[in-house]
Amino acid sequence: MAYPDSLLSEGEQVVAHKHPHAKMLVFPVLALVLTVAAAVAVAVWARDLDPPWDMVALVAVAAIGGILVIWLFLVPFVRWRTTHFVVTTDRVIVREGVIKRTGIDIPMQRIHSVRFEHGLVDRIFGCGTLVIESASDEPLTFDDIPQVERMHTYIYRQVNDNPYDDFDARGGTRPYPVADERQERYGRA
Repeated sequence: MAYPDSLLSEGEQVVAHKHPHAKMLVFPVLALVLTVAAAVAVAVWARDLDPPWDMVALVAVAAIGGILVIWLFLVPFVRWRTTHFVVTTDRVIVREGVIKRTGIDIPMQRIHSVRFEHGLVDRIFGCGTLVIESASDEPLTFDDIPQVERMHTYIYRQVNDNPYDDFDARGGTRPYPVADERQERYGRA
């Protein structure tokens, strides 16, 4: 789902729009599978109870299972789906929540530095933590950002307005114009 153009300033363009990495859904999906398996096992056991306790047990299992599925799976899934990390030509936008909506906009001119961190597990999943230092007192930390190195480069490019840095969005590296000029001037390959 693209970020709504109606929320952008005139001339502002979306450079990247991401949700947190899907790795944050591993435990909720595991909880869903375990809850459903436990509910089925208890329902099979409750089937052998004497009436009316068999129906009471089945209703209790359905109610408790439903509450656990909502709390352990549905809430984290909705939180993941409604969290947006957007980099535009003018700012970094973070929005989260459904009922209580929160957001932060960081103008590119206010960003002092941007860095990323990712450990072994994050590197396996291809995500990491993005840390943005701006005019605020504390650095802002954003966890589970997919393709964190690429997002870091997008923001770095927008802040420094440097189209010739070391990352090319098409997957390669760009030669520095200074090196090309030296090669032409001195005839070196």
